[in-house]
Amino acid sequence: MKIISMIPARYSASRFPGKLMQDLEGKTVILRTYEATVATNLFDEVFVVTDSDIIFNEIVNNGGNAMMSIKEHECGSDRIAEAVEYMTDVDIVVNVQGDEPFTELTSLQKLIDVFKNDASKEIDLASLMVNITDWEEISNPNTVKVITDKNNFALYFSRSPIPFPRDETVNTKYFKHKGVYAFRREALLDFYRLPMLELEASEKIECIRYLEYSKKIKMVETDVQGVEIDTPEDLERAKKLWK
Repeated sequence: MKIISMIPARYSASRFPGKLMQDLEGKTVILRTYEATVATNLFDEVFVVTDSDIIFNEIVNNGGNAMMSIKEHECGSDRIAEAVEYMTDVDIVVNVQGDEPFTELTSLQKLIDVFKNDASKEIDLASLMVNITDWEEISNPNTVKVITDKNNFALYFSRSPIPFPRDETVNTKYFKHKGVYAFRREALLDFYRLPMLELEASEKIECIRYLEYSKKIKMVETDVQGVEIDTPEDLERAKKLWK
C-alpha cells in the first residue's frame, strides 16, 4: 500500500487565529507538527495542505512539502480530499491535525495496522480515542466524545457527555476523540462528494458524516494524550511539555 500523510492547515482558527504560526520553542506549531509526522518514517510522502501563503511559505522555506487549496472548505477532510483527488496511486491517507505538534509514531502505526489487517476491506476509516476521567473535560463541548460497539466501531460522536451517566452505579467509561484519521482514499473522496446532513451540521463534527452515510469507522484506543493547541492556554501548556 502507498500511505501518505496530509496535514490540513487553515490560518484563520476561530478560537485562536494564527495559532499554527505561533512560536513553540523556536519553531512554529505547524512546522513542529510537520517535522514530527515526517520523523515517524511511516509515510511515503507528507504534505501540508493550506489556504494560507504564510503557512505554505513556512513549510516550503524549511524544506518541506506543501500544497495550496484551490477551493474554500468547511473542514480538514474536504481540504485534503481536494488534494488527493488526482493522486490515483495512493491507497491510505492519514490526516494529522496541524495543531498536534506531539504527533508520535506509536499511535499512527496503530491506525495504519488497522488497514494492513483488514483483508476484507470493510473498514472505511480509522481514528484515535483516549480514555478521559475528568468530568470538566468530559462535559466540555470543545472535547469531542465517542462511543463504540463491542468491536470498537464508532456508534456516535458528540460534544455532549456520551453516554449520559443515568445510573451512577455503572462504571461508565468516556473516550475523547482525537482528530487524527486514516482513510481509504475512496472513502475520503466519498466524504468530499457527499453533502453535509443534519447531525454533522448540528454538532460541527466532520466524522459524523461518515456515520450518517453508513461508513464503518474503527476506533483505536491510545494512551498518548499530547496537547492539541486550540487556545493560548494550550500553547503555554505545550511549551512547558516541550521543555
